[in-house]
Amino acid sequence: MTARTLMIQGTTSDAGKSTLVTGLCRALKRRGCRVVPFKPQNMALNSAVTVDGGEIGRAQALQAQAAGLEPTIDMNPILLKPNTELGAQVIVHGRAIGNMQAAEYHDYKRVAREAVLASHQRLAARYDVIVTEGAGSPAEINLREGDIANMGFAEAVDCPVILVGDIERGGVFAHLVGTVALLSPSEQARIAGFIINRFRGDIRLLEPGLSWLEKYTGKPVLGVVPYLQGLNLDAEDAIDRQRASREASALRVLVPVLPRISNHTDFDPLRHHPQVELQYIGPGRTPPPADLVILPGSKSVRNDLEWLEREGWSAYLRRHLRYGGKVMGICGGLQMLGRTIADPGGFEGTTGESHGLGLLDLETVLEPNKQLRNISGVLTLEGAAPLRGYEIHMGVSRGRALEKPSAILDGTRADGAVSSDGQILGTYVHGLFEAPMACASLLKWAGLANPEVIDYMAVRDRSIDRLADCLESRLDLTAILGVM
Repeated sequence: MTARTLMIQGTTSDAGKSTLVTGLCRALKRRGCRVVPFKPQNMALNSAVTVDGGEIGRAQALQAQAAGLEPTIDMNPILLKPNTELGAQVIVHGRAIGNMQAAEYHDYKRVAREAVLASHQRLAARYDVIVTEGAGSPAEINLREGDIANMGFAEAVDCPVILVGDIERGGVFAHLVGTVALLSPSEQARIAGFIINRFRGDIRLLEPGLSWLEKYTGKPVLGVVPYLQGLNLDAEDAIDRQRASREASALRVLVPVLPRISNHTDFDPLRHHPQVELQYIGPGRTPPPADLVILPGSKSVRNDLEWLEREGWSAYLRRHLRYGGKVMGICGGLQMLGRTIADPGGFEGTTGESHGLGLLDLETVLEPNKQLRNISGVLTLEGAAPLRGYEIHMGVSRGRALEKPSAILDGTRADGAVSSDGQILGTYVHGLFEAPMACASLLKWAGLANPEVIDYMAVRDRSIDRLADCLESRLDLTAILGVM
């Protein structure tokens, strides 16, 4: 039996496609469907390591959790990780094949299309329903030729499409009608209905607009999803800068928003932790006093290091350390803490070597083989807290600082470094804060006296259930299943 495929497309980026696919996967799983998420092409710097040792978008890993599955490379066969304004690292079936400029990738789409269809075919042989997420908008006229992310894929596999619009940003009826108007006749016929997302207020005031939309387009509105606050779900790419109110005793944590920041989902457990006040510090902002500064991952480490210097972070960090503050570096952040970063092969941009911040005695060289692995282990901090996470990096670090590691992975392998005075900690492990005891241990190291132990995986799963509850009550799931 071949799986039925449904595609969720949006009028804009961040219309809610990822969230709706997540909720639909959980809702259909509850109904006994063998459901699997799929995104043909993703452009994101938040990624995850799959059970089969590849790399996919972080949102698809979350959707896999919603479907009760381990993430695999077929769930996101093409991943683009931008490293310049015009170029990106291209990942096919979980493996980086190199960097391409935008025009070069446009020509490569013929090859990428075959990878996409091969993955879809493998999933179709194993599951009942494939819930597919589009990318951006199907109405991007300049990207229509050779499209594999939206209608080009839908036409290739002959699947229905539901179009999602975000009412919170305004103009939702223009977005929906305008998107349909810019599609070809066959693509217009493929749209089975609309979903309006992030609605606030009295639904009765929206009903005249819904009736007009259905009459004007001849297509049904399949549901109106309210604005849901407090969902603990991984973002595909955009950083949620909202700050929750915290008590004065909360641990103050700063994260600089690097131009090519990657895997900022590392910090979601801290953003929602009741004892932590997390701030993202963007360009032009003076960093306030803090207890802990975390340098995040980066897709272009040398360029982002140069940005840190221009923004005054080097001086700030030295002053922060003089006053007893703690500094942590994750992946690219660990590399920045060292003395030098060399990129002899130009894997992340121009070839050359850069001076690091000089806070740890180590040097890093970017090498062609990307390290991709899910890991478990223990921290070397007091208590030897168990951890789990994943590695995604091209850099190999060497130096005396590594003689005092921050963690022991998989029983024998040392990772990262802790400075001799205990103020600086670096690691290559992403996802550390999702491990309950490791998160509590790191917060205690940073200065929080009695950190709560929170199981963020369970918190996230409850958010998925809450989202599915909402979709089951606000969407016509019978009609949605019917269009397939």
